[in-house]
Amino acid sequence: MKPSLQVRLSQHLALTPQLQQSIRLLQLSTLELHQEIEQMLEQNPFLDIEEDRSPLEMSLERVAPPADAGRERESERQAERDDSGAEEPAAIDGNDFGGTERDDWENGTERDDFDGIRELPSNNSPGSGSSGGDDDFEPTESAANGPSLQDHLRRQLLGMRLSGEDAAAVMVLIESLNEDGYLADPIEEIADKLADPDDAEGREELVDRLRCALKWLQNMEPTGVGAANLPDCLVLQLRTQPACEARDVAIVVCQRHLDLLARRDLRKLGALTGASDDVLREAQTLIVACEPKPGRPFTRAEANIIVPDVIVQKAGRGWKATLNPDVMPKLRINDLYAQAIRGQRGNGTSGLSARLQEARWFMKNILQRFDTILRVSQAIIERQKAFFTHGAIAMKPLVLREIADELGLHESTISRVTTAKYMSTPFGTYELKYFFGSSLNTEAGGNASSTAVRALIKQLVAAEDPGKPLSDSQLSEMLSEQGIQVARRTVAKYREALKIAPANLRKAM
Repeated sequence: MKPSLQVRLSQHLALTPQLQQSIRLLQLSTLELHQEIEQMLEQNPFLDIEEDRSPLEMSLERVAPPADAGRERESERQAERDDSGAEEPAAIDGNDFGGTERDDWENGTERDDFDGIRELPSNNSPGSGSSGGDDDFEPTESAANGPSLQDHLRRQLLGMRLSGEDAAAVMVLIESLNEDGYLADPIEEIADKLADPDDAEGREELVDRLRCALKWLQNMEPTGVGAANLPDCLVLQLRTQPACEARDVAIVVCQRHLDLLARRDLRKLGALTGASDDVLREAQTLIVACEPKPGRPFTRAEANIIVPDVIVQKAGRGWKATLNPDVMPKLRINDLYAQAIRGQRGNGTSGLSARLQEARWFMKNILQRFDTILRVSQAIIERQKAFFTHGAIAMKPLVLREIADELGLHESTISRVTTAKYMSTPFGTYELKYFFGSSLNTEAGGNASSTAVRALIKQLVAAEDPGKPLSDSQLSEMLSEQGIQVARRTVAKYREALKIAPANLRKAM
């Protein structure tokens, strides 16, 4: 075979490391982003935290800048352009997103470049964080951290006059509680972990001591702590109530017939307990007043706190999205190290120059991330203006493709931006994905958002007669009367998504 040379022209998409980093930062939640920043601060010496300047210093800088400041800044910009070929941000500030001008980048995810690329998986864990000017750089700060359930019980144990062995046994059980206040393991299993396997007599003695300690624990506050399961927890709380027929019936129901109570089967409960309907209703009231999870008030609050990425504010006759300054990282390039690299250029500093360029790219990608979030949020606001005035019932149908077409981004980019990013509105804080919903046909020929239909179902259930709750078929008929065509199965799916029980479980006894 005779060798020959051939020229072929082909096109393919190459994801540079900078572009890969941009995509990865875009899909991170706020908490994950701050963790990424912490890691970068430890690895790259050229990246530093921007220290807060006093208002006086900022005012003096605006009014009377140094005479040589302009020439110095221009020389620094020129040096940076020589290093990277483009002007990079020297520091990240929330004011970078206040103007209307922007560069011609879109997180590297323009539609023309990303057609055909499948969406990367993203972590949909809600997170929040805030950064400050201190050296610790704590990504999460809680307004108040109360004592845990274990701390609360330990303090009570200090006031009890128990022997050293009994106090130690109670302490073992306290450490064995889960966050709901239940004893995670049976007494026998706890004893097996502590006792010598060859000492059967010592194990039995330890089991007896732990059982005695359990009684001490179950007499502590909150009432119900140390129970093995839900019926035991409810019974512990009911026994603290004044003795009466309803209380005794409630205890029997919790011990033996809790499933019948959940099904609202009043007839069977009356036959099995011999109680009248009035007594059963009083017993139900006592049971409902109990706390099924005694440890719930001591759950760490920071696990439930969501700091919004975007804040929606009234602006004239419309609404405007602004970035939450609490989630904006305050980063800058270390000027001292950067100037040292420029002064020693060409003297074996290629590795350090690469780290400096890495820091600049990292800051630029973060700026791109927040700019894209802001633009997508504002586009959502323009499409869902009625929501910010009337609430979820006025939500309009919206899909990712519409925002992608409007902003010139790929649909996968919109999906990344709206995942684990939150918006503060007059009606609460919602994930950006909340504002997207499929459309349902109406008799007038228009479309209704599935989110608005769910809100309407919630209103109808809230206004129903507790003695005659609405079935899924009745809800479907009521929606049809308002011109919204929704099948019964769809109503059931929306009701389950709203965590609303079926009609037979909503019926009052």
